[in-house]
Amino acid sequence: MSNFILFAQSDLLDILEKEHKDTVNFTSATFKMTRIAIGHSTETRKKGILEVFVANRFWNTGADRSQSFFADRMSARIALEYGLSDRLSTGFGGTTFDGLFDGYFKYKLVRQTTDKKGGPFNMTILQSASYNSNSFGSIYGEREISSNNRLSFTSQLLISRKFSSNFSLQIAPTFVHRGVVLSNEDPKNHFAVGFGARYKLRNHLSLVSEYYYNTNKIKSFDNYNPFVLGVNWEQGDVMLQFMLTNAVNFVEDAFITGTRNNFNFRSPNLNFGFNATYVIHFKRGLKNKRK
Repeated sequence: MSNFILFAQSDLLDILEKEHKDTVNFTSATFKMTRIAIGHSTETRKKGILEVFVANRFWNTGADRSQSFFADRMSARIALEYGLSDRLSTGFGGTTFDGLFDGYFKYKLVRQTTDKKGGPFNMTILQSASYNSNSFGSIYGEREISSNNRLSFTSQLLISRKFSSNFSLQIAPTFVHRGVVLSNEDPKNHFAVGFGARYKLRNHLSLVSEYYYNTNKIKSFDNYNPFVLGVNWEQGDVMLQFMLTNAVNFVEDAFITGTRNNFNFRSPNLNFGFNATYVIHFKRGLKNKRK
């Protein structure tokens, strides 16, 4: 009998060891949020999690007389973003300033691991699209802009690595196709590379920065590469982002190709940005009801 018990225990230990060997320890919270600041990060939301996302930009026009106490202009984007699975997220939103309605799908292809059993980095693909609802009569005269020409698309391969508990880095090769162009000289297709970084200052506070280099810029007006420097604060289910940037647009095809001001402290080049994300856990809510 004792031999049988020892044999059974040995078999059980062998099974547990095999299961432990097959377990992959994935790196968590490379960027904490689904956006570094203005651009997407490799992070996707867990299945059943809904994000209510509100973003704002405030800036001055550079006129001699200001018409506002805080800022001359303001833009806002409101969006809902949802985790269809642990690796697939989607979102839809609208912007007040440029009249863009946008949506995206984001899928995490590779997840970084803490050992040698998985990938050394995170890799996520992003496909987004926007619809420009603005009226262009003053620019195009009598020519009507079709619905197809109002659509723009952005494809990104987001690659990131968490080098330590405090520091994460991301690179984002990007392709943008713009539907609406102001001049026949302007390219419709753009190739850009984005760079983003996060440095953890303390438990819930991080310093973030992003920069996008556009290889073939619009020719009909002066435009610059977008840059942002900000602070992210995470507190439970509420996530806040504060930033200084030269980009007033929110959607990728707009701020990567159409940022009209350089990043400096001259008015109206510097804008203040504020993002707020509220996370709703549907799965947790269902579990609480069952209890």
